Amino acid sequence: MEEARSVLERLERIESLRRANAGPVELLGELRALLHEAEAWATVEGGEAGDAAVGRLRHALERDMIQA
Repeated sequence: MEEARSVLERLERIESLRRANAGPVELLGELRALLHEAEAWATVEGGEAGDAAVGRLRHALERDMIQA
């Protein structure tokens, strides 16, 4: 449950930063932290949907889809 709460709080921070027109470096740091928190959540909760979401986020960060 704590892992899910961490993911939701991180998503809220990212959305708040986006609305405040935060720079790409700051957003990228938050997205990387989100990946780690989502991995922890998927490990605890299990399930294909969570694993797939983590995989998509990891793939996006690896491919540098988000330019810093």
